[in-house]
Amino acid sequence: MAGRELLNKMKEKACFSIPVTPDAGKGKSKFSKRITHGFHLMKGKANHAMEDCLVSEFKILGDNELGLFAIFDGHMGHDVAKYLQTHLFHNILKQSEFWTDTMGAVRNAYGTTDKAILEQSFKLGKGGSTAVTAILMNGEKLVVANVGDSRAVMCRKGVAKQLSVDHEPNKEKKLIESKGGFVSNLPGDVPRVDGQLAVARAFGDKSLKRHLSSEPDIAVEMIDDDVEFLILASDGLWKVMCNEEAVESIRSIKDSQSAAKHLIEEALSRKSKDDISCIVVRFH
Repeated sequence: MAGRELLNKMKEKACFSIPVTPDAGKGKSKFSKRITHGFHLMKGKANHAMEDCLVSEFKILGDNELGLFAIFDGHMGHDVAKYLQTHLFHNILKQSEFWTDTMGAVRNAYGTTDKAILEQSFKLGKGGSTAVTAILMNGEKLVVANVGDSRAVMCRKGVAKQLSVDHEPNKEKKLIESKGGFVSNLPGDVPRVDGQLAVARAFGDKSLKRHLSSEPDIAVEMIDDDVEFLILASDGLWKVMCNEEAVESIRSIKDSQSAAKHLIEEALSRKSKDDISCIVVRFH
């Protein structure tokens, strides 16, 4: 058995999801054959290793099926993103109230996971990661949560609806300042927390955590016949495409993986230089 395959098998047994992500992949629901998912990743032009990770899979738990989808966009290294890829959904699902209070379970797991990352900063380093997660429950209920600027966008009857919140430093300036931090606005640069980080919420980032939140925004959507697809992507896509452009560009592409790849290729054609990861979940 090849070394990488053996490593995957070992980590599959030890953890909830596989922390080594291929560049592309796809799958479908076992409960509803009309629900499919596909993903694609592309390293940007920055002179560092790929910092994006993702989860895109369906899991059967007893009589229930969960679609688990997430984008983790690391900064100052990819260790925190990889930790989230392995642990975050596991931590959400082990919450006792997951089935009765899913939003509460997600919020609690985001907090406990961030605490664990900070406690292991000696091993994971001083970097951090944004996150956007989507849990599809039995093909009927979608729970989306996020910290940072990776984004979830739904297409309902051709209309784009953003389900996540872009946590930009300027939007949370008062909160950051109330914690003793500041937001820089230098000419030619984006706003940054303490002159460093371009998002107001993230996992990790121990040196900034006093001024930085890991509290997620959470949205719940019921899946009806009007919902066509869901896009999850890191900010490398959203820096160069608005929600409406992304939805319109893939609405006619029926294969989920091809749609995810098309979005990344479109972002590259618009000169995006960042790492880009993208998941598309189709409901028809």
